[in-house]
Amino acid sequence: MCGILGYLGKDISKETFAGYLARTATRGPDDSRVEETPFGLLGFNRLAIMGLTDDGMQPFTREGSWAACNGELYGFRTVKKELEEQGYTFRSGSDCEILLPLYREYGVEMFRHLDAEFACLLYDAATGKVIAARDPIGIRPLFYGCSESGHMAFASEAKNLVGWVKKIFPFPPGHYWMDGQFVRYAAPWEVEHYTYDDLDTVTANIREKLVAAVEKRLDADAPLGFLLSGGLDSSLVCAIAARKLKKPIRTFAIGMDTDPIDLKYAREVADYLGADHTEIIMTRQDVLDALPTVVAALGTYDITTIRASIGMYLVCRAIRQKTDIKVLLTGEISDELFGYKYTDFAPSAAAFQAEAQKRIREIHCYDVLRADRCLADNSLEARVPFGDLDFVRYVMSIDPAKKRNVYGKGKYLLRKAFAGGGWLPEDILWREKAAFSDAVGHSMVDHLKDYAEHCCTAEEVERAGERYSFATPFTKESLLYRALFERYYPGQAEMVPGFWMPNKAWEGCDVDDPSARVLSNYGESGV
Repeated sequence: MCGILGYLGKDISKETFAGYLARTATRGPDDSRVEETPFGLLGFNRLAIMGLTDDGMQPFTREGSWAACNGELYGFRTVKKELEEQGYTFRSGSDCEILLPLYREYGVEMFRHLDAEFACLLYDAATGKVIAARDPIGIRPLFYGCSESGHMAFASEAKNLVGWVKKIFPFPPGHYWMDGQFVRYAAPWEVEHYTYDDLDTVTANIREKLVAAVEKRLDADAPLGFLLSGGLDSSLVCAIAARKLKKPIRTFAIGMDTDPIDLKYAREVADYLGADHTEIIMTRQDVLDALPTVVAALGTYDITTIRASIGMYLVCRAIRQKTDIKVLLTGEISDELFGYKYTDFAPSAAAFQAEAQKRIREIHCYDVLRADRCLADNSLEARVPFGDLDFVRYVMSIDPAKKRNVYGKGKYLLRKAFAGGGWLPEDILWREKAAFSDAVGHSMVDHLKDYAEHCCTAEEVERAGERYSFATPFTKESLLYRALFERYYPGQAEMVPGFWMPNKAWEGCDVDDPSARVLSNYGESGV
């Protein structure tokens, strides 16, 4: 990951601004720079992934224009060659150096055509305009707010803005900002025409597009690794990568010391693929010690996000401390596309599709946020193949009647897409899903709940609405997380839409805990 910070004003010093940028130094520990520009101040913290020399350091400038980008622009080598044929020259191997030439050629229309995960700030010297933009899924983070003096600020993380902007907002994915207005350029969750192909055609397309999504994300000048939970999604990413790279990949898994559910499955997958595999073991004390750090890194009070982040944060910390890896491929966004345990209760195909649209539309506040912060706080970059734009658009367009669990097995289309090709052991391919927060060991969530029991009283929960009118905590655990959130992000609760929970309007889903363990169809998940 890298970190960007921009301020469209000149009423704070360069030194003060550099202090705000330093709050996310872990996003880019390789180098840091602040530039005074015609519009104000522009800062960048670098994690060198592509073009590792000093020439790849940002912000980039060209003919008086400026650009800073936290992103990966897939296929940039081909685009760069085309630009060179048009007369442009480049000084680095960085993918982001092509942004200013692309903007000069296409203006803001370029955002509609980028195959990328990105958050960027551009200054156009010809017009004097500042443009901010974020990728259509929101895989790369971006926040904004207005300072007390009335000037806009944009930052990779909310923590950059705490204390000097009045209200912090997540920058909407698939939008660019210019002339004080947000303009939507992409909404991959919306579908104009559904695909009614037969099952074999659909699953073949799923396989082809996911393979392409993983393959393009293997291009890195820095060392590459893989998070492997032993579940379907991360296992498929690893299987595809191992086949494409044709050499042992480096995989990492984490579990509790007492009841790790998925460690044995992760080991089975790693052995099957011939991977160089590492297991990380965590204890109750590790979990409790990490909790404040994780909440501070995440910038959320959401229950399921925090639970699922603790194991991910600790495995990333170990990777950072013990290896030279800088890039990790992960399995996020599959559930939102193909279904959770609770979406088995969807009353209709239309309801299933509407829920998927909502989850993709808001995912930058939940699972994608988790992946970004757990890795970035440990100076690692996340790449998310299931978030590939072509893949997301295709899966969202599949006839929702085919995506519902009418097969007696969740995520049937994804499983069938990779059946029979030797990608994974059959027992892994068809194993029931367990949520990551449960799969590291049911005891982890139990430890958190037990800790909350000793930190909060029933009376405090009953009176929580007096203190927190938005997203009011409703359990001792949620109250504990909210108190920690307010310690680091006071008064900024509306950055998060609310608690991630199953759709309470559906029969069987009116539960008081986000874990799939409380659902009647949990069955053999997580055993």
